Amino acid sequence: MIKVLKTGLLTTIQDKGRIGYQKQGIIASGVMDPIAQRITNLLVGNNEYEAVLEMTLAGPKLEFQSDALIAISGGDLSPSINGKAVKQWRPVYVKAGSVLTFGQAKKGCRAYLAIAGSIDVPIVMGSKSTYLRAGIGGFEGRGLQSEDLLSTGSPSDIAQERVAELAKEANGNAFLEMDWYVASDFAPNFNEQQEVRVIKGREYEWFSAKSKEDFLTSSYTISTQSDRMGYRLEGTSLYRDNEASLLSEAVAFGTIQVPSNGQPIILLADRQTTGGYPKIAQIASVDLPIIGQIKPGSTIRFTEISLDEAQELYLQREKKIQELIQGIQLKTKSR
Repeated sequence: MIKVLKTGLLTTIQDKGRIGYQKQGIIASGVMDPIAQRITNLLVGNNEYEAVLEMTLAGPKLEFQSDALIAISGGDLSPSINGKAVKQWRPVYVKAGSVLTFGQAKKGCRAYLAIAGSIDVPIVMGSKSTYLRAGIGGFEGRGLQSEDLLSTGSPSDIAQERVAELAKEANGNAFLEMDWYVASDFAPNFNEQQEVRVIKGREYEWFSAKSKEDFLTSSYTISTQSDRMGYRLEGTSLYRDNEASLLSEAVAFGTIQVPSNGQPIILLADRQTTGGYPKIAQIASVDLPIIGQIKPGSTIRFTEISLDEAQELYLQREKKIQELIQGIQLKTKSR
C-alpha cells in the first residue's frame, strides 16, 4: 500500500493505453513516454506495458506502507527518499515507512514510477489508463490527491526474492539502489531545442511551397496552452494552396494537424479519435518519447525522413530493448 501525502502538479496512472476502442470514439490515453514506461516496468519484474505513475513537471510525495521494489525513469524530477537523493533507471528497494518525494523537473517533463506487482486499480476496457476528461480508468478516473491509498498487486517471484535479498543488504536503511542500471542512450536528449523526425502527412501536398519549406526550417515553441491531448505550437504560420474540404479521418499519437490559423498542433496520448484539420506530418514512432518529455516553452524543429527510414529506426530501437531484456535477465540470475 502507498499513501499519497502530496499530489504534485499532475500524477496519473497510465499504461499502454485503451487499445481497440477508437472506432467507438473511446480515447486511447496511455503514457506520454512509452519507452520510459516499458523500461521502468522491466526493472522491477513487471510486464513492460503494465501501469505506472506518470508525474508531470512537479511530482508527488508518497509514503510506502510496506517494503517495495521500485524504479524511476523518464525526466528528472529530483526524486529523494527520506531526504536523500535516489538514482533513476535502476531497481531500488524501499523500506516500509519510507517517504519518496519528487520536486520540480530538472530535465524533461515527465517521470515514471513503477512498483513491483504494478498498481492495483480496475481495468476499464482493457486498460488501467486514466482519461481525465471522461473520468474513467486509473484511480477513480482522476489525478491522484492527498490521502489517496494505492494498492499494489503481487510481485513476480523474482521481484519477491530480490526484495528479500535487498532488505537484508539494506541493513535498516530506508532504501538501497542496485549497482547496475540502464544505459543512458535509452533516455531522450533533454535539450531546450529538440529535433524531431517526421514523415509527410496525407495532406502535405495541400500546403504551399513556402509553408512546406517553413515547416522544415523554422523553430516552433511549445505553447503553455498545451496538455496531454495536444501541444499547440507557436511560430511561422502554414498556409494551404488547396482549400478543399476534408472529412474527419483517424489520427494517431504524433499526428501534426494545421487548423485555419496556420499554427500546427501535435496530437498526443489523450487525442481525439478523428480529426478534420489537414495533416502536414506524422512524428516517427521512435521520437514519440522526445515529444513526451518536451516542456511548454521549449522549442522544436522538424526533420523529414522517409517511411522506410522511420520503420528501420523503430526496428533498431526494438532490437535494443530486446537486448536490454536479456541483460536484465542475466543480472537477475547472477544474484
